[in-house]
Amino acid sequence: MVEYSEPSKIGFVVGLSAEARLLRHTGCAVEIGGGDAPGAARAANRLIEKKVGAIISFGLAGGLNPMLRPGAVLVPQAVIDDEEVFSCDNGLMEMLGGANSRFVISSQHIAESAAEKRRLFEHSGADAVDLESGAVARAALANAIPFAVLRAVTDPAQRNLPPAALIALNSAGDIKITAVLASVLKQPTQIPALLAIASDAAKARAALIQRLQERQRFFA
Repeated sequence: MVEYSEPSKIGFVVGLSAEARLLRHTGCAVEIGGGDAPGAARAANRLIEKKVGAIISFGLAGGLNPMLRPGAVLVPQAVIDDEEVFSCDNGLMEMLGGANSRFVISSQHIAESAAEKRRLFEHSGADAVDLESGAVARAALANAIPFAVLRAVTDPAQRNLPPAALIALNSAGDIKITAVLASVLKQPTQIPALLAIASDAAKARAALIQRLQERQRFFA
């Protein structure tokens, strides 16, 4: 198993500032990518400049496997990005609690409909989709640095996302509140779906916190 002498040698790439806050007590280096692949690549490279010894793609993911419910924590064996497969580091996977998923897949855009999620699942066999893990994998492997993924499912495979949920984050990883409110005012019927998404995101973050606490000997 890979051992690290100090938590600061482990770097986390997150999309959301809210995800970064989950890691504030770990002592690890954290960089916010803003929720897309280019931002994640820049965040990973900032960690590499800090001389981290390993990089973890961390945060929420969209469910593709219809058996997975909100809050399911995934440590995949590999990441699929643009039809390429990038294997995660065995030691890091063990450190995060052990692999429990074969694949997650990276996408250039949010999988917004149940139909799109079904197509991705049938094509790839991936349990979940996110926007960042592929870029993290590429940056890490280009620099011979081990990487892994720790994600929790927020929106399940059966859910169609409302328009406000598709609004991009800003570069600091914060939700564009003004744009979200404008979308809700234009289409108030999406409010129940947004409330359900918020509830499920809270479950996912709670699950990530629990996993970090269970593995705290590596992050303290």
